[in-house]
Parts: sequence; C-alpha cells; structure tokens
Amino acid sequence: MALTRTLAQAVVVITGASNGTGAATALEVARGGGTVVLAARGEPALDAVAERCRAFGGRAAVLPTDVTDPDAVMRLGETAAALFGRIDGWVNNATTGAVGLFEEIPVDQLRQVVEVNLLGVAYGMRAALPHLRAAGGGVLVNNASALSTIALPYQSIYNAAKQGVRGLADTVRQELRVTGERRIAICTVLPAGTTAPVRRYAAGLRIAPPPPVQPPEVAAHTIVRLLTRPRREAYAGGLAGLPWMTWRPVPVVTGFERRAAALRASAMLGLAAGTAAGTIAAVTRRHARGRRW
Repeated sequence: MALTRTLAQAVVVITGASNGTGAATALEVARGGGTVVLAARGEPALDAVAERCRAFGGRAAVLPTDVTDPDAVMRLGETAAALFGRIDGWVNNATTGAVGLFEEIPVDQLRQVVEVNLLGVAYGMRAALPHLRAAGGGVLVNNASALSTIALPYQSIYNAAKQGVRGLADTVRQELRVTGERRIAICTVLPAGTTAPVRRYAAGLRIAPPPPVQPPEVAAHTIVRLLTRPRREAYAGGLAGLPWMTWRPVPVVTGFERRAAALRASAMLGLAAGTAAGTIAAVTRRHARGRRW
C-alpha cells in the first residue's frame, strides 16, 4: 500500500541525505509539505540541506548517523518517531563504492562497501519496519542502483552489494506477505549514476562516475513517486535501464558468447558503466598501488 497519509502529512526518514540523491529526495518531499528526518555522518552538510527544506515550508530534523552501526540506525528510528510521533516512509539511500580489479581492491574497502551498501540497508529495514507498522502502514524504499541488474568488470563488490539489496528486498517483501502484513510496501529504485559526488575509488583515487549519468533529481523524483504510488521495482529515468537492455537480450548460443556480445554492444553505445571506470583504474593502477583512503 502507499503512504497512509498524504505526502504533506508524512514523516520520511532518509539516509545518505547530506548530498546527491538523498538531499534531492529530502528537498522534493519538503516541496510537497512533508517532514524529513535527515541522516548521514556529516552534520554540517545535513544542516545545510535541512535549511533548504525548511525554506520550502517543510519540517526537517538532522540526526547524524553511521549506517554501518546497527544500534545507531535503531536510535535513528526511535528518535525520529519520538520527535514527530510516527514514521510513514523510510528511504535507505546511503552508498559508497570501490572501483578496480577485484584482487587489487584493499580489503578495508571491500568491507566498507558491503557494510554501507548492504548491511546499512538491512539495518535500516530492521529499524523502519516496526515504526511503519505502528503508524498503520507505510513505504520503505531501497536504493539498489541500475548496476544491480547487470555484472560489469571493475565493479565487483559494488555490484555484489547492490544485487544483495534487491534480493533482501524481495525476500522481506515475501515474508511480510507470509505473515499477513499488507500495510507495508517495500520498493527498490534502480537509478543510473548521478552527477552528485559519490565516494568511488580506483586503487585509492577518487574518480568520476561512469556513464550513463543523470542529475540526482531524477532518482529523487522516482523515489518520491514510489512513496505515493509504490511498485516492487522502478528504474529512475530513461537512461537507467539502458545498460540492462544492452547486457541481456543478445541472441547468441552460449552464455559466454552472450556476455561477450553484450559487452561489445555496450561499449559501442557508450553505456558499459565498467568500461570508463576500468580504463581509469587500469591507467592509474601502477601509480596508486597500495594507496589507501
């Protein structure tokens, strides 16, 4: 089901809200008159987003939170509900990335990507569900990325974590049905890369996101639409589904040939997200080997 209240009456928790898609989502909710609870690690950036939300007439609270800490995420939900009486929507948006050959990505970066992108979502879902249930129903949206639908080189741990987000959402959605819970919707949004700063590292160096790239407002609009009209999954914008289209439907005989042909097609169209990142990683690997962030 959708929000049990109008967007103007809703209280929505958003993680990763200090910039990019999270900040854009908060602003769109605030434009609609809703209340936003902004969570991320950087309090000054959250304060700036909150002021912009209040300028639209929406209420905003800043609750600095490390999504890799399950106790902190639980406190986020409890404090948000105490401040505003309930939680109607929850957006798990916090994300990070590490780009490079799987064997060369430092172990601490592998762990960080899984802890933020997958476990952070799991902790958020566990924190959100009781409050959504107590509110009489609500909507939980997980940001899984369009790259969760395909496999590309140099994106191994990011792809794995984001594919895990899709699987987690699908499974918990089924569990809610099995237990008779029809009042909570779990949605997965699949955006392309954004022009906003996301922490992506190639052997320790910050790099630009690979194409296709869209403004964060595109994903934010889709997320807010899911809050009011839930769907199981939704691509964000027309570009987000293009890598999947070039990856999957290639009529060749074997799985290996299908993937090879799809990669060639993606490269020709400039849509293979791993190609651009992989090129940068390959060029810089000699100079950055062993560098940590």
